[in-house]
Amino acid sequence: MDILETHAYDRRQKRNMSCALLFSLLPFFLSAALYFYLWTPDLPASITSAGVKSAPTLLLAAAVLRWNGGQSVLGVVGGLVFSAVGDCCLVWPELFLHGMGAFAAAHLLYSITFLSSRYAPYSSSSWNRFLYLILVMVGVGFYVYIYPFLQKVPNSEMLIPAVGIYVVLITLMGASAIRTRHTATLLGSLSFMVSDMSLALQVFKVIAPIEHGQIIVMVTYYLAQLLIAVGDVKAWENKDDFAKWKRS
Repeated sequence: MDILETHAYDRRQKRNMSCALLFSLLPFFLSAALYFYLWTPDLPASITSAGVKSAPTLLLAAAVLRWNGGQSVLGVVGGLVFSAVGDCCLVWPELFLHGMGAFAAAHLLYSITFLSSRYAPYSSSSWNRFLYLILVMVGVGFYVYIYPFLQKVPNSEMLIPAVGIYVVLITLMGASAIRTRHTATLLGSLSFMVSDMSLALQVFKVIAPIEHGQIIVMVTYYLAQLLIAVGDVKAWENKDDFAKWKRS
């Protein structure tokens, strides 16, 4: 009976934590809705539009910091803050390289986090290795595909190696997410890759302008950050449960 009561109590605790987490994410949802309502890409670049664009990511960082504490500053919280800096930079086209550098730092922090003890380590399997191979092939193939278009843009001598390094880092993040076997983390990383690929295809004029192209970029981007943030909170929650199980 005691065991049944304990399990019931744990289920109630998890349900309460899920509700509390959803409540803490409300500012993110509201700010993202405000961004799409105002649709700042159609407005001239300004501090206001940069603030509206970066607000959802910063509010996610605040939510993760509240749940996981200061130990996440050099992890997902730091990645979210760097992403917010990238959001601001990309408002001004002349700061594109700076924005890409900020997002590269975010991917690096995410990768380090996904490889850390915060996420329960899993032994490599043939299925994992297959997914790693697919991810690398997608990353290399995409870079090869856009390479001729990179040669045509201004500052191509800087962009070509910079984009190459960026592709390596985001592919590393995706591979690190596969290792965690956390569904939210993996889907978030893949959504981030989709968002960045969509952005690159439009910025480097690989494809003709498409209607609502920027909406696709931002929806997949905000979704990616949300899933990565939730995955990090859940990883800490699972780690605490595992520690309790070891002590019992």
